[in-house]
Amino acid sequence: MSKNLFRKEVASIKPYIPGKSVDELKKELGLEDIEKLASNENPLGPSTKAIEEIKKELDSIHIYPDPNCTKLKDKLCEKYNLKHENIVVGNGGEELLKIIAQTFINEGDEAIMAKPTFGKYASEVLFMGGVAHQIELKDYKHDFDKFIQKVNDKTKLIYICNPNNPTGNIMTKDDIDYLVKNTPKDVVLVFDEAYYEYAIKNDKYPDSLEILRKRPNTIILRTFSKVAGIASLRIGYLLTSSEITKAMNKMKMVFHVNRLAQAAGIGALNYDDHINKTVELNYECMSKMEKYFEENDMEYIKSNSNFIFVNTGVDSKVVFEKLLKKGILVRPGYFWELKTWLRVSIGTKEQTEKFIDALQKVL
Repeated sequence: MSKNLFRKEVASIKPYIPGKSVDELKKELGLEDIEKLASNENPLGPSTKAIEEIKKELDSIHIYPDPNCTKLKDKLCEKYNLKHENIVVGNGGEELLKIIAQTFINEGDEAIMAKPTFGKYASEVLFMGGVAHQIELKDYKHDFDKFIQKVNDKTKLIYICNPNNPTGNIMTKDDIDYLVKNTPKDVVLVFDEAYYEYAIKNDKYPDSLEILRKRPNTIILRTFSKVAGIASLRIGYLLTSSEITKAMNKMKMVFHVNRLAQAAGIGALNYDDHINKTVELNYECMSKMEKYFEENDMEYIKSNSNFIFVNTGVDSKVVFEKLLKKGILVRPGYFWELKTWLRVSIGTKEQTEKFIDALQKVL
């Protein structure tokens, strides 16, 4: 090829590696059942209200969806006491992260984030020609002292994954207050709160909406993929200032959130009981895992998400492969350069027991 056809940043991007589908693994391994505890999905599935709202829209899928997501924004405004001009709805959190980078990052602009954390922060910044400063965790938490030291005139964005993925733990109110007080107001703080509904059970979890009300250069990202159980429909949203919303809306596609996703989001917001049951089950099953880890002297990180990060003490790739042969699919830590750790999604009571039993046999 006589010329380089691709944008130069393509060569520097590490692709996100999703896990194989359950059907693919069943065929490959010759298994009838696989318990998927790898993608932080809701084991209870979607709420009945979400399904009802989807069914109402099935006869209208030949018509383009509302590009402004008006009805869904109405519900979100009611929930958060905000206005439409403070909300951007997206095709999952991943699209919103892409739009954030497209909106703010010029070539040479800088962003700061933890390591390990959700990989799309760095990849989206790098693709726009920006610089992604990935700061190693300190005691498994964001090292805000080093974040603050790294800020300079080129810093545009600071990403805070809270709870963090893959570790599952939170940055507390005091932690976040310290970051806010020591970050210039022209730097945008991006709070990724994909696991918000689980995290608020911890009374030390910060109120990011209160931060937004006092600090316009703040973005709060939340999703329906986790606790609402509609991950495959791809719908998330962010809360921010009207100025940022106006800029971001220029970057999104016109019909980017499909009709069924919008309907399901409305249904999910209308059914708190489903969310409450999901969160209750999550912590009940997580406590069983914690008990097992403690009884077997296994290090784990206290989680306020719907997954838990545990140190098996042996090669995570080996443990991952052996668990898979027993029909248990988890996420191995070598993806994050943590070679003896596993990230395990919280499932049903039955799935939890199967995982513990399989891990005991493997170890």
